[in-house]
Amino acid sequence: MSDQNVAARTRAALDAGEGILRLAPTWVPRSFLMPGARLKLSREDLYALGTHRGGIDERWFSSTTPAANEGAPPDEGLSYVVHDGAKFTLRDAVGAHADELIGPALNAKYKRWPVYSKFFDNLGPIPHHMHQSQEQAEKIGLEGKPESYYFPPQLNWTGNNFPYTFMGLEPGTTKEQVRRCLEDWNKGDNGILDLSKAYRLKPGTGWLVPPDVLHAPGSLVTYEPQWGSDVFGMYQSLVEGRRVPWELLVKDVPKEYHQDLDYLVEQLDWEQNVDPEFKANHYLEPIVRTGSEQEGFVDKWIVYGTVAGKQVFSACELTVLPGRSVTIKDPGAYGLVVVQGSGHIGKLDVDSPNFIRFGEVTKDEVFVTHKRAGEGVTFKNTGSEPFVSLRYFGPDAHSDLPKVGDYLKVG
Repeated sequence: MSDQNVAARTRAALDAGEGILRLAPTWVPRSFLMPGARLKLSREDLYALGTHRGGIDERWFSSTTPAANEGAPPDEGLSYVVHDGAKFTLRDAVGAHADELIGPALNAKYKRWPVYSKFFDNLGPIPHHMHQSQEQAEKIGLEGKPESYYFPPQLNWTGNNFPYTFMGLEPGTTKEQVRRCLEDWNKGDNGILDLSKAYRLKPGTGWLVPPDVLHAPGSLVTYEPQWGSDVFGMYQSLVEGRRVPWELLVKDVPKEYHQDLDYLVEQLDWEQNVDPEFKANHYLEPIVRTGSEQEGFVDKWIVYGTVAGKQVFSACELTVLPGRSVTIKDPGAYGLVVVQGSGHIGKLDVDSPNFIRFGEVTKDEVFVTHKRAGEGVTFKNTGSEPFVSLRYFGPDAHSDLPKVGDYLKVG
């Protein structure tokens, strides 16, 4: 599709939705994991892309970031706008009308929508891994990745095999101990988890995870606002008896360092990994932003805080009670998914489906433009149960963003 056609179709979709774009589901497989089957995707479609690609265990939201999967088509991970029978990528839409969609400040600084979010849903744990920093990723022409977690209660009706996450390293752990784990990669379990600590995961809470910090996410369905990158390095050689290839440790490392164990150890942010106050410095609980049950709605911060002093992303959970409505103004564009109930967002009707076939266009995901977010969006509950949505924002959106630990000051 030509740039002119994308611009015209984006304009038509923006006008029809009054600044709100409807998006189709974006499914992403991972060959090294086993899907947890809680994303409402039909079980017969969990391997819709073929067993060689792996099971579908992720759904990405408002993404202009391609998935870094071996053998993936170039648009894997990209969100598509749907309007009047046409489909085109959100990335192209942003390119055509950037100031309106993401705002002049983000466009001037990043020239793209620089963040995305996802659900990931696995039967068991993910290998203990880290995401490279900006400085490290730039060595191979990529971007670093801080990320965050929130465990939506609506999708976590069961915890699956291991609802615990190993985070960081035990205080007192030495670099030599981690190096020895890398030396033992092909001997079976390399023992990296012996040097870490697991935290029990609780639906309705979350974590903030900076780059270069080891973590082995557990088996709760996780909503994950993050920077628009897919870099990582796996430091665990065996997970639930399944081999983790060395290539997944070094895939985002310059080739000259693929066998340099000292470089791989030094990639880690040692101070943060062995922090004796790790939980206090990374754990999140929701904080009410505005509203109350008496007012018929509650808007909560679910992802907040800064990474290295920078506000890189944030997220809110809005609940509107049956028969009620509320108009919410936000200072930046956002991607949104409905996780419970039905209603209207602006003039678009939305609902959270119970069952999705691969390739089906649902009505549970939208992108709200910078312009429209500032003007205000009305959320109306038209159903008989709470109408709940999750929305995430890009960098530097809020002047009143809470700090990690601020939930302790409430009440």
